[in-house]
Amino acid sequence: MTEFVLYGGKGGVGKTTVATATGLSLAREGFETLVVSTDPAHSLADAVEANLGGNPTEIRDGFWGVEVDPQTGIDRYQSLFETLAAEFSEAGIDLDEAEVSALFTSGIMPGSDELAALEGIETYVGNDRWDRVVFDTAPTGHTLRLLDLPEVIDRGMATALDLRDQVRRKVDTARTMMFGPMAGRRSDDGPDDLSEMRDRMERVGTVLRDPDRTAFRAVTIPETMAVRETERLVEQLRSFEVPVTTLVVNKVIDDPGDCERCRGKKAVQTEAIETLRRSLPDLDLWTVPDESGEVTGIDALEGISTHLGTKS
Repeated sequence: MTEFVLYGGKGGVGKTTVATATGLSLAREGFETLVVSTDPAHSLADAVEANLGGNPTEIRDGFWGVEVDPQTGIDRYQSLFETLAAEFSEAGIDLDEAEVSALFTSGIMPGSDELAALEGIETYVGNDRWDRVVFDTAPTGHTLRLLDLPEVIDRGMATALDLRDQVRRKVDTARTMMFGPMAGRRSDDGPDDLSEMRDRMERVGTVLRDPDRTAFRAVTIPETMAVRETERLVEQLRSFEVPVTTLVVNKVIDDPGDCERCRGKKAVQTEAIETLRRSLPDLDLWTVPDESGEVTGIDALEGISTHLGTKS
């Protein structure tokens, strides 16, 4: 059974670095592993110094990467609206795109970034090609909207299905009144894109809340504001019943040496880490040492991977 690891946190804390290093570590252990970037500002390709796109690319034996195309999710979602509008038009109900959108989503049109991320998750949730899938998510706000999206879409699809069925019943009744019992009725035996979408979103929501299959790891840095945002993120994730397992504190000063400013910053970092331990004592806490500059390339990421999985 494929297992999923999601990394999330505020922008600039090193989610891509940690997610990619995790993927390398899992591949080294013998798992066929895919790292999926759902962040619209993709940096996965830069991290591994390879050309990546919307289809999985093998970077080294057993280690794959893919950057989800933001347009993919919105295209599929929009096509459902267009299909419904066409069917309603056949029934004599003319709705333009804006009216359909407002009608079926109660004015809440999901953003393309979140839809693309959800589409990416669903694609690999339903695919047992890989043993492990690691998701590098967008910054906190996007991630929380993403987690809310299955229910938002489910409500929209439920409204759409109900209204469509009402329209179909009225059309069938009108045909019967005009042509009698021999009037042809619409067949419901064919594929139903709306029901399929609801089923897919339900599957995603179920997997994201399954602690036997999914682990969410919050990435942060040892600074007061970042710690507070991380505490809020964990609280909100728990409200979604997403299994949060680990805190990854990145960019930790290991040895400040004789630098007075560095020692002062180290003291601040130590207090921030202790704050996390006190406020979230049930989570594993891993620390990753500060590296000078950006961490890019397989060798550098391999070094980061040695710090993951060890409680600090």
